[in-house]
Amino acid sequence: MVRPEEHLEEPTIEDGASAWRIARDSCVLDVNSSYSYLLWCRDFAATSVVARDEQGEAVAFVTGYIRPELPGTLVIWQIAVDEARRGRGLAGAMLDHLTARLLSRGVLQHLETTISAENEASHRLFLSFAQRHGAQLERELLFPARLFPDTHESEHLYRIGPLGQPPVPSPEAQHLDTRHARSAS
Repeated sequence: MVRPEEHLEEPTIEDGASAWRIARDSCVLDVNSSYSYLLWCRDFAATSVVARDEQGEAVAFVTGYIRPELPGTLVIWQIAVDEARRGRGLAGAMLDHLTARLLSRGVLQHLETTISAENEASHRLFLSFAQRHGAQLERELLFPARLFPDTHESEHLYRIGPLGQPPVPSPEAQHLDTRHARSAS
């Protein structure tokens, strides 16, 4: 649940450095170059979101883009929350905020993301998102580990949709605590 001291909005290029630090400190995400986060916050701000603290600093982010071959499909590239703010449902709130913004503009029908097998928190996050939105969730292997030139787990594609209904609030969705949520597998 977003607390009063947190504000959700489109990122600006000034948020690029914070997004890079949050990704690096997550110890889970593949960290891109700092330059790429600056570009992301400039070129894909409309399909991304940051959560700001009471001082206006970015403390969490979601980066996404619309697939050129599938207009209406938002691909979530990365999602990360500063360690001190995890376990309060902020990731789910950012996804809901971003998808509501894109739905209101008439540019969203489906959401896609890839998740490695070991990332239980992300499995739970996207299963919960699909349930809140009353949408189907399809899962398939997209990138087997053998395709990566370095050591990397296989990535599974999650496709959620069609979207268009407002989320159904539930105590679990509002107070998502990834440490205690059940596995989505």
